[in-house]
Amino acid sequence: MDSTVDLDAFSSLVERPDDTARQATEERWASLGVPPGGLGQLQQLGGWLAGVQGRCPVRPVEQAKVVIFAGDHGVASLGVSTLPAGTTADRVRAVLDGAAPVNVLAQRFGARMRVVDMSVDADADAFPEEVVRHRVRRGSGRIDIEDALTGAQAEQAFLAGVAVADEEADSGTDLVVLGDLGVGSTTVAAVLVGALCGTDAAAVTGRGSGIDDRMWMVKCAAVRDALRRARPVLGDQIALLAATGGADFAAITGFLLQSAVRRTPVLLDGVVSAACALVAQRIAFRAPEWWRAGQATGEPALVKAYDRLTLEPLQDQRITLGGAVGALMALPLLQAASSMPAELPEQPESK
Repeated sequence: MDSTVDLDAFSSLVERPDDTARQATEERWASLGVPPGGLGQLQQLGGWLAGVQGRCPVRPVEQAKVVIFAGDHGVASLGVSTLPAGTTADRVRAVLDGAAPVNVLAQRFGARMRVVDMSVDADADAFPEEVVRHRVRRGSGRIDIEDALTGAQAEQAFLAGVAVADEEADSGTDLVVLGDLGVGSTTVAAVLVGALCGTDAAAVTGRGSGIDDRMWMVKCAAVRDALRRARPVLGDQIALLAATGGADFAAITGFLLQSAVRRTPVLLDGVVSAACALVAQRIAFRAPEWWRAGQATGEPALVKAYDRLTLEPLQDQRITLGGAVGALMALPLLQAASSMPAELPEQPESK
């Protein structure tokens, strides 16, 4: 497929985080009276934040934003989830009404919220304009037998993700907690991870929303058939997202890449964001240095994705709900890691 999106440009535009700032922060801990490794993961995260911010001392994370991309998937009609196909709209409404678990946590941790409808199976006027203005289509194709999107739709969704990343960077967001909402999305993620990691369907098919053995076999068969469709287009990331992804997956991929370009750090939530991160890594190999893995969910595809991305989950909460809940639980760690080296007073030298 001939793409009008210049993917090669991202490889040159994504730079590495500032290693000088990271090293300076590591040295600063000593002046604060903290022995090497004394604060464990907080010290490592403080160094990472210094690198992505390009400064020492680290600036406290005070403008975190939860960004959730939503979309329905045709493969859900096979019964691969305990959630009925077409119910993504209800979950989006719950978030917009402040009645979802992610809303409780976001309020507790002081994070703002944003939902982006990329392909929810609902009328265009179902949500406010700011939610639907990037929508590409209503639902997506059944990836085991047909493409999720046309090539043009995949490009449109990818560029929408880029635009959202620019909007967040321009508005002062200093950390993104990335989430997704979509019935059947873990099936799509398993296909992308399986294709990019070269594994078979059984190795990447998990329980998702809590499916039983019968539903798992149906899901595994769908992943197997979709993998056959994914492998011929592995060399073209936009074509891959069109064939076996979805509008939300294409948007998240574009969002992750442009966030790295704009030096905006991102917390990944689960297997959907990790699958998109794998696609993005194929486009710009330095990009994963701008992301951190919020948590482990128990999904086998997530383990394989994080291994390929060389990312270690910050927590093992096993939260499979999606919608950024798991990643948001890691936000206090980042807030603590940013505040401590900036606010602790230096210790006087001992005589």
